[in-house]
Amino acid sequence: MTIIDALSGIWNKILEIMSLFVIPDWAELIKLLPVFIFLGVVGPLVTFFMLGTLAYQVSKPRTKVSYVEGPRVAEIGANGQPIFPPGLPHCRNHSLIYPSGTTRCERGDEALAVICPMCGLGREAWIDTCSNCGLVLQVKNRPVPAQVGNRPKPGGAALA
Repeated sequence: MTIIDALSGIWNKILEIMSLFVIPDWAELIKLLPVFIFLGVVGPLVTFFMLGTLAYQVSKPRTKVSYVEGPRVAEIGANGQPIFPPGLPHCRNHSLIYPSGTTRCERGDEALAVICPMCGLGREAWIDTCSNCGLVLQVKNRPVPAQVGNRPKPGGAALA
Protein backbone atom coordinates (compact mmCIF):
# COMPACT_ATOMS: atom_id res chain seq x y z
CA MET A 1 0.00 0.00 0.00
CA THR A 2 1.37 3.27 -1.09
CA ILE A 3 0.93 6.66 0.39
CA ILE A 4 -1.45 7.63 -2.44
CA ASP A 5 -3.71 4.65 -1.64
CA ALA A 6 -3.73 5.60 2.03
CA LEU A 7 -4.64 9.21 1.23
CA SER A 8 -7.36 8.15 -1.17
CA GLY A 9 -8.79 5.79 1.51
CA ILE A 10 -8.86 8.64 4.03
CA TRP A 11 -10.49 10.88 1.40
CA ASN A 12 -13.15 8.24 0.67
CA LYS A 13 -13.96 7.97 4.41
CA ILE A 14 -14.30 11.76 4.63
CA LEU A 15 -16.66 11.74 1.64
CA GLU A 16 -18.78 8.95 3.18
CA ILE A 17 -19.09 10.87 6.43
CA MET A 18 -19.91 14.11 4.58
CA SER A 19 -22.55 12.35 2.47
CA LEU A 20 -24.54 11.66 5.65
CA PHE A 21 -24.90 15.42 6.17
CA VAL A 22 -24.99 16.67 2.58
CA ILE A 23 -27.32 14.11 0.99
CA PRO A 24 -30.47 13.96 3.18
CA ASP A 25 -32.73 10.99 3.80
CA TRP A 26 -35.92 12.39 2.28
CA ALA A 27 -38.24 9.85 3.90
CA GLU A 28 -37.13 10.92 7.38
CA LEU A 29 -37.41 14.60 6.49
CA ILE A 30 -40.98 14.16 5.22
CA LYS A 31 -41.89 12.53 8.55
CA LEU A 32 -40.56 15.66 10.31
CA LEU A 33 -42.53 18.07 8.08
CA PRO A 34 -45.30 18.76 10.69
CA VAL A 35 -42.64 19.67 13.24
CA PHE A 36 -40.97 22.04 10.76
CA ILE A 37 -44.32 23.67 9.92
CA PHE A 38 -45.16 24.09 13.59
CA LEU A 39 -41.77 25.58 14.41
CA GLY A 40 -41.71 27.76 11.30
CA VAL A 41 -45.28 29.11 11.37
CA VAL A 42 -46.91 28.69 14.76
CA GLY A 43 -43.75 29.37 16.78
CA PRO A 44 -43.12 32.84 15.32
CA LEU A 45 -46.83 33.75 15.60
CA VAL A 46 -46.86 32.89 19.29
CA THR A 47 -43.58 34.76 19.79
CA PHE A 48 -44.89 37.90 18.05
CA PHE A 49 -48.12 37.74 20.05
CA MET A 50 -46.20 37.50 23.34
CA LEU A 51 -43.82 40.32 22.35
CA GLY A 52 -46.77 42.50 21.27
CA THR A 53 -48.56 41.87 24.56
CA LEU A 54 -45.41 42.70 26.52
CA ALA A 55 -44.83 45.89 24.51
CA TYR A 56 -48.44 46.98 25.11
CA GLN A 57 -48.26 46.26 28.84
CA VAL A 58 -45.09 48.32 29.13
CA SER A 59 -46.26 51.29 27.06
CA LYS A 60 -50.02 51.43 27.74
CA PRO A 61 -51.37 54.71 29.12
CA ARG A 62 -51.94 54.72 32.83
CA THR A 63 -54.13 57.07 34.83
CA LYS A 64 -52.49 59.29 37.36
CA VAL A 65 -54.90 59.54 40.28
CA SER A 66 -54.07 60.58 43.79
CA TYR A 67 -56.36 59.63 46.64
CA VAL A 68 -57.70 62.05 49.19
CA GLU A 69 -57.86 60.79 52.75
CA GLY A 70 -60.26 62.46 55.12
CA PRO A 71 -62.83 65.22 54.56
CA ARG A 72 -62.78 67.78 51.77
CA VAL A 73 -64.44 71.19 51.58
CA ALA A 74 -67.74 71.30 49.69
CA GLU A 75 -68.08 73.50 46.59
CA ILE A 76 -70.08 76.68 47.04
CA GLY A 77 -73.09 77.13 44.74
CA ALA A 78 -74.36 80.31 43.04
CA ASN A 79 -76.61 81.08 46.01
CA GLY A 80 -73.65 80.92 48.45
CA GLN A 81 -74.73 77.59 49.96
CA PRO A 82 -72.47 74.52 49.93
CA ILE A 83 -73.26 71.80 47.39
CA PHE A 84 -73.24 68.30 48.92
CA PRO A 85 -73.12 65.29 46.57
CA PRO A 86 -75.80 62.63 47.06
CA GLY A 87 -74.68 59.43 48.79
CA LEU A 88 -71.68 60.92 50.64
CA PRO A 89 -71.76 61.92 54.33
CA HIS A 90 -71.42 65.63 54.97
CA CYS A 91 -71.32 68.12 57.83
CA ARG A 92 -73.54 71.18 57.30
CA ASN A 93 -71.89 73.17 60.11
CA HIS A 94 -68.37 72.97 58.67
CA SER A 95 -69.23 72.44 54.93
CA LEU A 96 -67.15 69.26 54.78
CA ILE A 97 -67.73 66.16 52.66
CA TYR A 98 -66.47 62.93 54.25
CA PRO A 99 -65.52 59.57 52.70
CA SER A 100 -68.31 57.02 52.57
CA GLY A 101 -68.80 55.06 55.76
CA THR A 102 -68.04 57.99 58.12
CA THR A 103 -70.77 58.85 60.64
CA ARG A 104 -69.28 61.60 62.88
CA CYS A 105 -67.67 64.97 62.08
CA GLU A 106 -64.00 65.24 63.03
CA ARG A 107 -64.18 68.93 63.99
CA GLY A 108 -67.33 69.19 66.09
CA ASP A 109 -68.23 65.50 66.67
CA GLU A 110 -71.72 66.08 65.21
CA ALA A 111 -73.66 63.37 63.43
CA LEU A 112 -73.18 63.54 59.64
CA ALA A 113 -76.03 63.70 57.13
CA VAL A 114 -76.46 61.93 53.77
CA ILE A 115 -78.65 62.90 50.82
CA CYS A 116 -80.38 59.89 49.24
CA PRO A 117 -79.20 59.51 45.62
CA MET A 118 -82.61 58.19 44.52
CA CYS A 119 -85.16 60.54 46.07
CA GLY A 120 -83.02 63.43 47.41
CA LEU A 121 -84.27 63.15 51.00
CA GLY A 122 -81.71 63.91 53.74
CA ARG A 123 -81.10 61.61 56.69
CA GLU A 124 -78.40 60.85 59.25
CA ALA A 125 -75.35 58.96 57.96
CA TRP A 126 -75.57 56.07 60.41
CA ILE A 127 -79.00 55.08 58.98
CA ASP A 128 -78.37 52.88 55.93
CA THR A 129 -81.98 52.72 54.59
CA CYS A 130 -83.87 55.71 53.21
CA SER A 131 -87.22 56.14 55.01
CA ASN A 132 -88.81 57.69 51.90
CA CYS A 133 -87.86 55.38 49.00
CA GLY A 134 -86.35 52.37 50.82
CA LEU A 135 -82.94 52.56 49.08
CA VAL A 136 -80.32 50.69 51.09
CA LEU A 137 -76.89 52.31 51.00
CA GLN A 138 -74.29 49.80 52.09
CA VAL A 139 -71.19 51.70 51.10
CA LYS A 140 -67.82 50.42 52.24
CA ASN A 141 -65.24 52.89 53.47
CA ARG A 142 -62.76 53.44 50.63
CA PRO A 143 -60.51 56.27 49.47
CA VAL A 144 -62.09 58.76 47.11
CA PRO A 145 -60.08 59.86 44.05
CA ALA A 146 -59.04 63.49 44.08
CA GLN A 147 -60.23 65.91 41.48
CA VAL A 148 -57.72 66.14 38.65
CA GLY A 149 -57.10 69.58 37.12
CA ASN A 150 -57.15 70.51 33.42
CA ARG A 151 -60.88 70.13 32.95
CA PRO A 152 -63.65 72.65 32.24
CA LYS A 153 -65.40 74.38 35.10
CA PRO A 154 -68.83 73.05 36.07
CA GLY A 155 -71.58 74.53 33.93
CA GLY A 156 -69.22 76.02 31.38
CA ALA A 157 -67.44 74.93 28.26
CA ALA A 158 -63.70 74.59 27.85
CA LEU A 159 -61.88 77.37 26.04
CA ALA A 160 -61.04 76.34 22.51
